[in-house]
This record gives sequence, structure tokens and C-alpha cells, in this order.
Amino acid sequence: MQMFRRILCATLAVMLAAPAARAQQTHVISTSALDQAVQQRVSQDQADRDALRSFLQNPQVKGIAAKAGLKVEKADAAVSTLQGDELRRAAGQARAVNEDLAGGATVVITTTTIILILLVVILIIVAVD
Repeated sequence: MQMFRRILCATLAVMLAAPAARAQQTHVISTSALDQAVQQRVSQDQADRDALRSFLQNPQVKGIAAKAGLKVEKADAAVSTLQGDELRRAAGQARAVNEDLAGGATVVITTTTIILILLVVILIIVAVD
């Protein structure tokens, strides 16, 4: 009986000590690296939103949206609700159009460009609804 108690006590001691030993292991990523990754993501999201707002403030985009009966103000308000892949895709398209519109050469707005602009505006509006 005494032998049984010793074995039981030893087993319980090992079982209670094992989780504490595991908890003392080092983390895969440090808190400073995690903080830096979060800050980088927040900065990228803000840059993406700025690109979309710059796109929406372009006079040519405003003109096309007005002709299509879309309100740029509503789309501008919806920019803050976008996140993740949706935000990155819309910002990528907005940057491409901004570069095309701002490139020093004469810009000829083709049907494809108009469709692209309208798709981005519609995407933002649909995200609000």
C-alpha cells in the first residue's frame, strides 16, 4: 500500500509539473516582432485607404461616377469599412488607375478604363450595403 502511494504521488507530481515546464518554453515570435508586424499591417491598410480616397477625389473619376449616377461621397465613406483582401484588391486597382491618369502623357480614357473605374466605385458602394 505504501508503495502504491509513493507511485501515485510521483505520478501526480510529474503530471502537475509538466504543464509548468511547457509554459516556460520560449515563444516562436517575440512581442516586439509581433508589435512591428501589427504596426506594419495598420500602416499598409492606411496607405491602401489613402490610395482609394485619392482615386475617388480625381476629377475624371468624379465625372464618370456622376454620369453613371453614383455618389462619390458614399463610396468615400465606405472606404473605411473595407478590410483584408477586399481592401488590397481595390487599392491595387485604384493605384493602377491613379498612375494611368497621372502619367505625364495624354490619357485617352477607353471603354476598358471606364469599366475598371466603375467596377472599383461599385465595389466600394456594395461594401457599404
